[in-house]
Amino acid sequence: MLCRLSTHLPRRASLGLRTFSTSITNDTEWEQNWESQVSTVSGATGSYEESAAQLRDISKSGVLKFTDLRDNPSRFFAAHRILAERSPILGPGFWIRFTVHYNLFAGTVLAVGGEEHLEMLEEVQKNGELGCFALTEQLAGVNSGLVVGTKITWDNDSQDFLLESLGDGANKNWISQGLVGDKAVVLADLHVEGKSVGPHAFVMNLRENGALVDNVSLEDMGGKTVGNDLDNARIHFNNVRLPKSAMLNKYADVDEATGKYVQKIEGMRTMEMIGQRLFSGRVAVAQAALEFRRKLFKMTKEYSDNKKCWSPSGNPVLSDIPQLKALYEETSARGDELDAFVAICEKKLSMCLQEEILPPLELTEAIAVAKIRAVDESIEMCFRLKQEVGSYALMAGSGFEQMDFLQCCKFAEGDSRILMLKMARDRLNVYKKKGPSGDEDEDDLCKIMLSSIQSEMDRNGGDKQAAFDSEWESFYELAGLVMGRVSKSYLQEAEQDAAAMTA
Repeated sequence: MLCRLSTHLPRRASLGLRTFSTSITNDTEWEQNWESQVSTVSGATGSYEESAAQLRDISKSGVLKFTDLRDNPSRFFAAHRILAERSPILGPGFWIRFTVHYNLFAGTVLAVGGEEHLEMLEEVQKNGELGCFALTEQLAGVNSGLVVGTKITWDNDSQDFLLESLGDGANKNWISQGLVGDKAVVLADLHVEGKSVGPHAFVMNLRENGALVDNVSLEDMGGKTVGNDLDNARIHFNNVRLPKSAMLNKYADVDEATGKYVQKIEGMRTMEMIGQRLFSGRVAVAQAALEFRRKLFKMTKEYSDNKKCWSPSGNPVLSDIPQLKALYEETSARGDELDAFVAICEKKLSMCLQEEILPPLELTEAIAVAKIRAVDESIEMCFRLKQEVGSYALMAGSGFEQMDFLQCCKFAEGDSRILMLKMARDRLNVYKKKGPSGDEDEDDLCKIMLSSIQSEMDRNGGDKQAAFDSEWESFYELAGLVMGRVSKSYLQEAEQDAAAMTA
């Protein structure tokens, strides 16, 4: 059974993989400028108003442009990594605020907005305005496959949209930066001519001249274990009127003359391009988890290298204790592998971002694997480290008090458990349609699972959900096998790239 995500491969002590992963961007002058910009962020010690003000200044500086996600994605990802290096000190609040602003809000406008929306983005950055991303709801969101209960209706008579939350279950939930944001990208189910045409993205003013717009109500989600320098809002829309220009209309629009829904590019759904934000977000989350782990281990080793211990002969330091020494070596080797794996994902995704195309399915699966492994293995390694350093882990400033940063990473941009279930379900469906793939372990498990599911359905009168639930452990085990295979393939490619760079 899948206990500790058995996806890491044999150690590679001398492959130079870490060198490869950090060399995606060699923009030293820019990196120094960015480090200077974020060096004064106060993080966990400040209020969310102070944190928001800091992001306004950073965004307004233009050191990292909104368009870098498309035009210079290496800077976009490097900015996330550099900021995440400080996460054991800052906590998760500012990093989440930052990625919501640059990736989810601005990135969505960049991906599916028209020319007028791109001009708006320039003004948002110039003015130091902040944006939020209103997707998740109390009863819907990323985990439900981007389903939303919020409704938006085109009114052809008044030539505008009517935005409404259909009951408490459709309230936007956990919206980071929602209590201070000036603008919001809102995901809502679009109705045209009395019919739903699915979720679409709209950009709206959340505040005007500092005041909340009419018919929008906000509620603070309350205190959290960490990250209280980040505001999280529950948002309710009560018949909010939005202008025609609110619709992000690069790929779909409503014709003002006829009142009909128009697909502007055949075969390209708006939600598919919005999904790009999940892919770039998952890469950034994976890198953030790895940076948190790296920094926490570095801080702890600096302590343990100088912490003397009693011994019958001499005074060894804590770092020399066998189990801790072995843990440092293990996390270094496993970290090198994950750095290389995630770097390959970043490289491939960056090409898609620059060309404004959807990533292939094999890449989206690899990105999901990278996110799951980076986060879960970081949680595992950091927890093990905490057990080995005694009361030091209880001290404020040690970094251990911010370990829920990794918990935030686990459910960000798609809960890791949900991603694993989807991975296993997709693999099972391929087996059902095409038969054995050649991977004996996966094929054997698929065969056993399908037989068990059918037997359970025969026993319980055809209840498919109950039959699937009875095999939940096997689903996670199958996902572990898939992740091992995908990781191995991408690490081989990373090794080839590393070898080519040193040749």
